[in-house]
Amino acid sequence: MTVDEEQGVDLKSPTVVIGQCLEMLNENVLVEMLLDMLDCHTDSLTMTAFYKICYSIMGSSHMNSVRSHRLLSTLAFRPVFLRQLWRSVRGMATPTITGLRTLLVQLLSRGLQPEQRDAERIVPQLSLFCALYSISLLTLHDDEFYEDAGSSRSTSMAFSLQELVHVTQTLRDVSLGLLELTHPQTVHQSYLRALSSVGKDCSASNTAQNIQRWCDMFKMVSQLVRQLYARDTRRSFCSSGHWLAQNLVLQADRPKQLFQHYQAGSLRNGATKNSRLRQSVGVADAADLPPLSVTEARNLTVLTELPFVVPFEDRVKIFQQLIISDKEENHREHDSFSIGPAINVLIRRNYLYEDAFEKLSPENEPNLKLRMRIQLVNFAGLDEAGIDGGGIFREFLSELLKTCFDPNRGFFRTTHKRLLYSNPQASVLFDNFKRHYYFIGRMLGKALYENMLVEIPFAGFFLAKILSKHSSDVDINHLASLDPLMYKNLLYLKTYEGEVAELGLDFTVVNNELGATQIEELMPGGGDILVTEANRIRYMHLLADYKLNRQIKQQCQWFKQGLADIINLEWLQMFDYRELQVLISGAQVPIDIGDMRRHSLYSGGYNEDHPTISDFWRVVEGFDEKTKRQLLKFITSCSRPPLLGFKELFPPINISNAGTEDRLPSASTCMNLLKLPQFRSAEILKEKLLYAIESGSGFELS
Repeated sequence: MTVDEEQGVDLKSPTVVIGQCLEMLNENVLVEMLLDMLDCHTDSLTMTAFYKICYSIMGSSHMNSVRSHRLLSTLAFRPVFLRQLWRSVRGMATPTITGLRTLLVQLLSRGLQPEQRDAERIVPQLSLFCALYSISLLTLHDDEFYEDAGSSRSTSMAFSLQELVHVTQTLRDVSLGLLELTHPQTVHQSYLRALSSVGKDCSASNTAQNIQRWCDMFKMVSQLVRQLYARDTRRSFCSSGHWLAQNLVLQADRPKQLFQHYQAGSLRNGATKNSRLRQSVGVADAADLPPLSVTEARNLTVLTELPFVVPFEDRVKIFQQLIISDKEENHREHDSFSIGPAINVLIRRNYLYEDAFEKLSPENEPNLKLRMRIQLVNFAGLDEAGIDGGGIFREFLSELLKTCFDPNRGFFRTTHKRLLYSNPQASVLFDNFKRHYYFIGRMLGKALYENMLVEIPFAGFFLAKILSKHSSDVDINHLASLDPLMYKNLLYLKTYEGEVAELGLDFTVVNNELGATQIEELMPGGGDILVTEANRIRYMHLLADYKLNRQIKQQCQWFKQGLADIINLEWLQMFDYRELQVLISGAQVPIDIGDMRRHSLYSGGYNEDHPTISDFWRVVEGFDEKTKRQLLKFITSCSRPPLLGFKELFPPINISNAGTEDRLPSASTCMNLLKLPQFRSAEILKEKLLYAIESGSGFELS
């Protein structure tokens, strides 16, 4: 009697037998035999059986199985096999009532339920493809991924970039179609009987087991789609608008309620057990929320799993709706800026950062979402005239953020392209550096919360860390945005054909900071471990991880926590890191003078038909783009137009009569106010206006 028999294990049970068979398939000899068979037998029956074996090996743990099983991990790096598998997936078809054949991927893309026998064909192969190709992409560096640059395919790439465009389109449509199967509408029994009468098998269309199968498939397909989209974000290989869903009409009338369900981690429909929704509070909290409709559940999944299929402008509108809803909760029924709960702060101009850091700390002001009124003290120590109706606060916050992110202050550094990221040496420079990063994160969050554009250029990898869902870590492909020379050298090491050990590298990194040299180990005992051909890939990833993640881990964590204190991070995760930069700073798009004119106001005797106003707009329309941006910055302190047009600018641009022409035009950026004297001619107006905007404007109230 064996040990298993003594312990009461039935060695003849199907579960035990299957488990033993799968273990045998992980042995080197059998793996080699199966791989040899692939080279000799490529007929459809053999390949279909082989795909089912691989799917069985993969089980429910998918990615972990691919990494741990020799056969699957080998197949993931066989481009020929991946292409063959994709062709099989794309070629599967089923006969229709009319006698024509319909591709199964087209059925899934339309959200139509395949018959049971067809589902049993498509699910194993599509799941296997997504799992294997996803692992393959994780090991491909960007230089390999883009190596063909539109010509012949790289030997490590299963598809050329041109082919990938079609692959991504199919996978995008399938993932959207699967949403209709994971969140099915209630089907009337008479409809099912009608389908059965023409030979359609509908017995398992909406069972919990069937829905869970589609949920698992959606998780795998959408993960691969997100991976490919991330590549396209770093360096585009698809045309503009490629990722947008063609037939998706997303109506998020209750965006706040949608994201409350997301935070609760539960959808109150047939897919409530689907683990793709992150749990941050208990399921019991979800029970207190009003249930979502099927359409709302689908919309929520799109916004959290595949947001890039929704146009950027629509997501910005949803983001702003979320903030408006949040403000209503914080401000209650008070609509006027001067009524209701507010934060009142006295700030000295020459101690802008220091005063703000102290008085707006979490201890003094735990809720920065409230309205804020600023009283400024000038450089002479006197209170400045004027009551803050919102404009002084906005300019104060704009100047404060410029100070926060000034590299000379020490909290942030710049890359070779003068893009900002947190300073790795901040912990040496500041004893309480964590509090400072938390404060700066809150201030940036406040700017987003108040729909303020601030021209602060961040490094792409830094924003990607802020948007990361599960941790703040990014991979080696982001190293090029931080240190392109190091990235280039690591790629050279990867393909170095000489004796790697002779390069004299070990698992350490040397830091020369603040006049001191410090050696850091990339792994325990790294100083005693030489970099060789066998471990160079690990060295590459550890060095990239040190530079991108370990060095600035705490800085990013505290900055992210401060930002999350004002803005829900799930809202920001509707955007990729390039879109987040646009959300913070505005888009580099031409300024629409017509739109600007339609949404401008006039005061002091000016109106749309006043001769000076007519001359002003005629002169401005003749400016080149650079000068138009200078003018917009002169008036609003930001050279970029509002994301959704000038109708969103608050307060709107106001052109006020500033008297006779012996004065220069001036501006109060806190109120978006242009003070324009009456000029005799358009020529004089142009000359004086150009002189004024090229000289810049001050911060204090005019």
